[in-house]
Amino acid sequence: MESAVLERNENKVCKNGEILYAPLSGRVFDIEQVPDPTFASKIMGEGMAIEPSKGEVVSPVNGKILHVFPTKHAVGILSESGLEILIHVGLETVALNGEGFTSHVKEGDLVKVGDLLLTFDLEYIQEKAASIITPIVITNGQVVESLAKNINIQAEQGKTEILNIQIKANLNSAQELKKSSVEQIVEAIGGKENVNAATHCVTRLRLALKDERKIDQTKLEAIDLVKGTFSANGQFQIVIGPGVVEKAYAEFIEITGAGQVSKEEMKSLAAEKLNPIQRFIKTLGDIFIPLLPAIITAGLLMGINNILSGPGIFYRHPDLAFIDVHPAWKDFADIINLIANTSFTFLPGLIGWSAVKRFGGSELLGIVLGLMLIHPELLNAWGYAAAVAKHAVPHWNLFGLQIQKIGYQGQVLPVLVSSYVLAKIERWIANRVPDGFKLLLVAPITLLITGFLSFIIIGPVTFAIGRGVTDVFMFVFNHFAWLGGLVYGALYSVLVITGMHHTFLAVDLQLIASTGSTFLWPILALSNISQGSAALAMMFANKHDEKLRGMALTSAISAYLGITEPAMFGVNIRFRFPFYSAMIGSAIAGFFITLYHVRATSIGVGGIPGFLSIFPNQWGPFFIGMAIALVVPFVLTLATAKAKKVDL
Repeated sequence: MESAVLERNENKVCKNGEILYAPLSGRVFDIEQVPDPTFASKIMGEGMAIEPSKGEVVSPVNGKILHVFPTKHAVGILSESGLEILIHVGLETVALNGEGFTSHVKEGDLVKVGDLLLTFDLEYIQEKAASIITPIVITNGQVVESLAKNINIQAEQGKTEILNIQIKANLNSAQELKKSSVEQIVEAIGGKENVNAATHCVTRLRLALKDERKIDQTKLEAIDLVKGTFSANGQFQIVIGPGVVEKAYAEFIEITGAGQVSKEEMKSLAAEKLNPIQRFIKTLGDIFIPLLPAIITAGLLMGINNILSGPGIFYRHPDLAFIDVHPAWKDFADIINLIANTSFTFLPGLIGWSAVKRFGGSELLGIVLGLMLIHPELLNAWGYAAAVAKHAVPHWNLFGLQIQKIGYQGQVLPVLVSSYVLAKIERWIANRVPDGFKLLLVAPITLLITGFLSFIIIGPVTFAIGRGVTDVFMFVFNHFAWLGGLVYGALYSVLVITGMHHTFLAVDLQLIASTGSTFLWPILALSNISQGSAALAMMFANKHDEKLRGMALTSAISAYLGITEPAMFGVNIRFRFPFYSAMIGSAIAGFFITLYHVRATSIGVGGIPGFLSIFPNQWGPFFIGMAIALVVPFVLTLATAKAKKVDL
């Protein structure tokens, strides 16, 4: 069977063409759907992605191995026709340091279609990595004339065609790295004196700089070797590409004399540059970002339930919902609602897992802690106000001390603080108990102490703080809604740059838990749309730079679907006036929808699909706000580009 595949491949590869076969078995989809802005925005190059169903990677072409990364999670291949192909197993898998991966080839090996390149433990990668989705990227896109994709199929490794590529004639595909390019990079980042340390991953230089204000962004982005740049968590990252990045790194170290550090050491160096507020914000991001897939999925499903059960959507009568007219659909909607509500009902369990993991404790104990705080025997937090009014709040009598017997469903602060305390107690006890007794003593004592502290002190105090935060935001919303919408709409994109937007995710969840809705999240959705519209306008203003046109289009689509980083960092901030235009459009849209008290029942996709999370009876004003976010930034950006006579 394998020989037949090879023969078929040899017949289909012509002088200026190449067929790429699936390197993994699994579902195939477009690179733009990868949940990582570096790949989705095609900074790395055009390509495809596969969600693997088994842990094997085979060669998609006949060619030579250019590069096997030391952590074995990625491999680069030079095909016989000159294509350079990167296969990157999973997302953020570099952090696994090779755990779960085995390489079966080395640099310089000749391979044919179907030859085994890598194997990996699929279940382990699913558990430990951000995602198992595997991008397959053509990193020397300048040689491609055109390509045809075969998406939304189930592929069999080494047999299913996923890409048909036509290659430009008379082009040498080999990417030669010139030392002058690296010298230009060093000059553009402020010289070797501005470099503290450097490392790299499979695609990017990761730098700890003394002062990022010394970077000449325009000069840096004009260098052919540089495919993109961004700053995150104290690291300045320069996207170059697989294979080439190692050579660039070697040259960079030679030119600058910078210290070579591991990725973990780089994280430590970068963290030292953060002030206490930045560290706090980063910690919140580390806790909540892993939970976003569950929360966003729940929001989308709740949106579908809202459509089915919302009155006045399909019928003129204001009290008639779809399930009222078609009762056969009622149980269908109920099941969707149950599935959707699960993430919010057991939110403390999810937060407990992620928070305790972040604070260095046992993840399993974090789950138990979170579920303990919402045990069915406790008074449900959503019924607390009614129980107070009736003087019916249950209590424990602990040797004369009255402790409220309430749960913390949907609450954020109680489980966050309790998770921190649990992790610290667990580590303190583990360091003092002999290894032979740890299994018997560490977990029980940790949970016992943390449980009592949570119900006696942490829970009541943080519950009161959470209600206070909710009251403050609700006061602003009820009395100065237009001002809050205007300011939050204008500044949300700035919060994204600083990372402070992660703090408002916790506020959104607290508002939903306390009031059943949030007025902040709808503004976020419109801010994302505004950034996309500004980026799209830059594509129309652009006359000559094809690379920028392509980035502007793809990043605009990404922003419309809720991922704004490519649009913001790749286009809008680079030229400034599109970013300001997006801020203005978002401010006006936020001002308008808060005048009509638009609220979301849940957190969903922060872009055009965001209407699914809005109360159906408020769709009208939200759609008008969406139109403002689509039109105003686009017109302002285009008009400013024309006024400035920007000839891109």
